[in-house]
Amino acid sequence: MKSFYRLLRYLVYFLFGLSVIGAVALFGAYLYLEPKLPSIETLKDVRLQVPLRIYSNDHLLIAEFGEKRREPLDFDQIPPIMINAFLAAEDDRFFQHPGVDYQGIMRAAIQLLLTGERRQGGSTITMQVARNFFLSSKKTYTRKLNEIFLALKIERLLSKEEILELYLNKIYLGHRSYGVGAAALVYYGRPVEKLELSEIAMIAGLPKAPSRYNPISDPERALIRRNYVLGRMRELNYISHFEYDTAVAAPITANLHTAPSEVEAPYVAEMARAEAVSRFGQDAYTSGYSITTSIDSHLQEAANQALRQAIQAYDKRHGFRGVAAHHDITEVEEEAELIALLDEIPDVTGMKKAVVTAIGEQNAEVYTAQGERLTLEWPALSWASPYISHDAKGDAPKQTQEILTSGDIVYLYWEKPQEGEPHWRLAQIPAASGALVSVTPNSGSIKALVGGYDFYLSKFNRVTQAKRQPGSGFKPFIYSAALEAGFTPATLINDAPVVFEDDALEAVWRPENYSGKFFGPTRLRYALTHSRNLVSIRLLRKIGIKFAINYASRFGFDKNDLPHDLSLALGSGSVTPLAMAGGYSVLANGGYYVPPYIIDSIHDDQGETIYQANPIQICDEEMKQLAEQAAQSAAEAAPVQTETAAEDGIDEADEVDEAEEVVIPRCAKRAITEQNHYLMHSMLRDVIQQGTARKARALGRGDVAGKTGTTNDQKDAWFSGFNHYLVTTTWIGFDDVEPLGRGEVGGRAALPAWIDYMGVALNGINEAVPDMPSDMVTMRIDVDTGQPVGVGSSNAIFEVFEVHNAPRLPREDRSGRNQGATPQTVLTPIEDPF
Repeated sequence: MKSFYRLLRYLVYFLFGLSVIGAVALFGAYLYLEPKLPSIETLKDVRLQVPLRIYSNDHLLIAEFGEKRREPLDFDQIPPIMINAFLAAEDDRFFQHPGVDYQGIMRAAIQLLLTGERRQGGSTITMQVARNFFLSSKKTYTRKLNEIFLALKIERLLSKEEILELYLNKIYLGHRSYGVGAAALVYYGRPVEKLELSEIAMIAGLPKAPSRYNPISDPERALIRRNYVLGRMRELNYISHFEYDTAVAAPITANLHTAPSEVEAPYVAEMARAEAVSRFGQDAYTSGYSITTSIDSHLQEAANQALRQAIQAYDKRHGFRGVAAHHDITEVEEEAELIALLDEIPDVTGMKKAVVTAIGEQNAEVYTAQGERLTLEWPALSWASPYISHDAKGDAPKQTQEILTSGDIVYLYWEKPQEGEPHWRLAQIPAASGALVSVTPNSGSIKALVGGYDFYLSKFNRVTQAKRQPGSGFKPFIYSAALEAGFTPATLINDAPVVFEDDALEAVWRPENYSGKFFGPTRLRYALTHSRNLVSIRLLRKIGIKFAINYASRFGFDKNDLPHDLSLALGSGSVTPLAMAGGYSVLANGGYYVPPYIIDSIHDDQGETIYQANPIQICDEEMKQLAEQAAQSAAEAAPVQTETAAEDGIDEADEVDEAEEVVIPRCAKRAITEQNHYLMHSMLRDVIQQGTARKARALGRGDVAGKTGTTNDQKDAWFSGFNHYLVTTTWIGFDDVEPLGRGEVGGRAALPAWIDYMGVALNGINEAVPDMPSDMVTMRIDVDTGQPVGVGSSNAIFEVFEVHNAPRLPREDRSGRNQGATPQTVLTPIEDPF
């Protein structure tokens, strides 16, 4: 018995000595490692890696950019049941221990002694926070000691709630999701407060092994892990027996959900992303910036639909180029096999993929990628005459077998015909492309922008990157220059054959009207209304090319993009749709050039505004006075721009200055006179009421104006139109500059998109036309001669003139006797290089 007590005493001494040695060793390790430990003060101001987000002007999400998806939540935003689920799965003694769970460490130590293996164990949530923020995931004794020491320091610095908030926002939970907020959206497409208990337990089971226990990658293991978490919650009395049984019986409902874009505007998103990277570098993807654009979600949706419909209509007019693919499906029995065949062709926005399963005499049965079985009746198929060229197609089909056969892989498009019911019809990926941009003329804010048929088929932004010939759409700027030079809407220019030996064109040039006909002396108003080419050329030669190019630059056009020859009159320059919209804004807003813009504001991850657009805009008298006072004060202070601002490419006028309480307006400068604007607005309204854009009368409005544009061989089709509220430009063409085909002029190919879009955009907007400015008069003139006539003339119309350019009535009309006519105002000579 004595030997037993002696042995027991030695064992106590041994254990005590071992404890002392352990304590000394631990203290020594602390003294050695403590200087190398990172400062945890940064946890008080943690900046989590949050992706870049792009929003519309009405704050709907357009896109999200960044490798990590994260939705940071405050502690009180996280449901208590989710907190309990994580505690049950990871650290049920979290609120009792000081950051290190000695019981857990003892279990891990015993495991090490028994097996000789280092296994994960004993890590508290606080230790995981230490590892996630400061350490690597490599399993070493040193890292474990660092975890312990850091955890103890963290517990002294932060409250338990603050630690949990950091943990639940930082932890990686698979499929690019970091934190519970992101995981809820990635796996279930809902915020955390709307998750079911079974879904919460599934997410809480992920930290242990996000790939192994993932409900997408390995649903069987994920189910086991979920039920383990639910069992732990039941053991700890976090849930009742009924809740446990219900949750365990629930099936796995997880699916991958991408960032929930609420507005389809991928070209806009790419423009905003590029701007963010140019300002912030690669930090743009992780620093939580949010960019609000000027885009109106309602108008953007209308623009998407209008442009697609116009491109589809063009594509349909030119015949069927064939099916996307073909497979033998005679031995295919499972629907999953049919869907697998459809995965071989690309998805196209606004279209469905389908495989033809059977054909009738004038119908076809198809199975879609969405698992639907549809019947295509003859109206959905009969359009598909075989494509031959842009100018020709084959005979109209009479039976389905001339178009399709079983096993064909095709696309379907939802068509809304003018007559009949909407239906899915046979379609194809359009070969042509297009663009639409819509701008507020008074401020330049871009309200809708579509850079092509489908961003994911072609990321080339035709609104901002495609420099194309504007054709007759450029004529208004030539005519405005002519009015500036002293011409009037009643001036006669001869519409007759002409041959130019133009050195600049390096050839003999014989321009023609689109119709191939000639109409003799023509008033400028009538010539613009009906887009007479020969009148425009003669007009340009009269006013001078140099003068015209300089004048066009007032509308925002780059002189280097405009040809220095007479082809300028027919729009042979190179301009983007955005530049055209900017130019037409001058004709819409009273005569001021207002540059278009799309970035409205930028905020950091704390919601602080770091950029606020202060666009050039049309100012009222009060705004002008404020701007003048600011300019005077700035001149007196003579500030110098900082190098930093200049290097960042940031306009200081747009930067947010917290010391400034008043935003100084940036007033647009007048580009054309008020009288010039009034005349051009009037003439371009005639284009719609009487000219090449008569289809736009379908809008039932008297305040819309615009101009069609078509280039040689119909390689480009344009329409730019406006009222006081919006300016919109549409373009249709091929990226490789192929001809669109005979008859595909601006009024046929591009104008329908403008009509469809503006029909939505102008709904509820009151009509308004400019008031006649001072120094202008209305006179009765002869339709054929443009000369003023008396009240009794039967061939007369009213025309508007500037007072100094107004023609005088012949004296016989004023006194009843023919005493000779008073000459019209003499035009000011202008330098002409020819």
